[in-house]
Amino acid sequence: MTDSVYHDYPPTLNPAQKEFLVRTVRDWTAQNGLQVRPAPAFVSRDSDPNGVLATNAPVTLFPSPFPRTCFEEAKALQTLYNKLYAAITCNEEWIGKIMEDLIDVDDFISNLWKVHLAVQKEGYAQTLSLGLYRSDYMAHAPSDATDFELKQVEFNTISSSFGGLSSCVASLHTELLDSPPGNPIAYPSHPLLKSDEVPENTAVETLSAGLATAHAAYRASKSQPQLPTCILFVVQEGERNIFDQLALSRQITKVHKIPVFRILSSEILDHTSIPSSNPSRPLIYAPPHAPSSQFEVSTVYLRAFYAPTDYKSPRDWEARTHLERSAAIKCPTVLNQLSGSKIIQQVLATPTGPDHLKSFLPDTEESLLTRLRSTFAPQYDLSLSGKGRDLALNPSTALNHVLKPQREGGGNNIYKSAIPDFLNSIPENEWKRWILMELIHPPAAAKNVALRSDGEVLASGVISELGIYGTILWDQKSGNVQHNEQGGWLMRTKAEGVNEGGVATGFSSLDSVVLF
Repeated sequence: MTDSVYHDYPPTLNPAQKEFLVRTVRDWTAQNGLQVRPAPAFVSRDSDPNGVLATNAPVTLFPSPFPRTCFEEAKALQTLYNKLYAAITCNEEWIGKIMEDLIDVDDFISNLWKVHLAVQKEGYAQTLSLGLYRSDYMAHAPSDATDFELKQVEFNTISSSFGGLSSCVASLHTELLDSPPGNPIAYPSHPLLKSDEVPENTAVETLSAGLATAHAAYRASKSQPQLPTCILFVVQEGERNIFDQLALSRQITKVHKIPVFRILSSEILDHTSIPSSNPSRPLIYAPPHAPSSQFEVSTVYLRAFYAPTDYKSPRDWEARTHLERSAAIKCPTVLNQLSGSKIIQQVLATPTGPDHLKSFLPDTEESLLTRLRSTFAPQYDLSLSGKGRDLALNPSTALNHVLKPQREGGGNNIYKSAIPDFLNSIPENEWKRWILMELIHPPAAAKNVALRSDGEVLASGVISELGIYGTILWDQKSGNVQHNEQGGWLMRTKAEGVNEGGVATGFSSLDSVVLF
């Protein structure tokens, strides 16, 4: 294993260099919008009652080394992954069978399925579906291997965030690397620190183009008289990651010349409507600041509704059903959101039984399917007769595994030695809500320095996770793919020993890569 790449990286900073680099990075983040709203633990709501403050997003001072072969393979497989999850979404019967075991023990999954059934009974008004995806990986470094292996952590089908800010981090590190020798902004000398080793990051352009493609595919207004069309971002209340989202909406507005509006998920029923007299069911948005100026929503982009905490009352489920039954193109639909459940990933990774990849991707060369399969980490259900139950309950084998629920976002998983006691603390019929996944082992010698949002600077051993973005637009009825693109990436880095990996939840820092 090539640990020599990591053992002396990053270069050592003396106190003056560290102070200067931290100040430079902090100022750059303010100047270029690499920011988040401060966490309440850092700045209380009493101190900022109007929500006007922002701070730097958690960010690494140096780009992190990542194997070029793994990076290129992740990019090469993204459009195939896009097609796979579009095809899964088209097979409602298959998804329904997978979800059967969860519906009686997982209220969130059950309620999502009920939304689909309610709209299906009435009939879907829109057959086009948009996916803005992110496939997350680690470079796996098994002790018996001579090279790194690309292994998938998870596949995200809803609210695949940080495309906007990840592009900023790549620009930040590239600018620092571009500093001429002798310039005080330059990093200390190191063989890996070359600006041409930071790959271009087109996440903003790719994700925005996907939304613009859906907007165009919606075509003319379905209202009489016709209304101007727009894209609607559905967002959470108190969103701290607003600048990431604004990077996309700004690109859509400035480059694609499409109106974009933001609406809180709790305000959907207040400011949108579906005329009962129009069988096409257009979604009409009346901006509260200009209620007489109505727009027809071509595309609904969900940056909310991905977690149970987003559904605080039956009114929120009513709002989700309201969007789903409309003619607007959804990103994602309920079915597409369900396709991103961990149980789907586990079923795909099962080496025995039906060849699901071949079934969903029948026209794909076997060699490419083999490459896709090689990214799967071993995963197991917790059925009575399954291998997963034995691995999870044995304290020694549990140390090499993580227990995952059917959830998006950080802070939900159970790790290593905590797994047996956790399972024994919940009713056995609830075990099927969880998936057991073998841990991925990244290089042990990796290090970096992080500037946290509260100003703390931390140097430590780190673990990095690469995300690759992709967009796809397809017809749910025919399966016809109208747009399929890969573009842009996210690097997240957390301190070694920290199990969870979400940036928004405070576990990770945004990073970029230098390829080797």
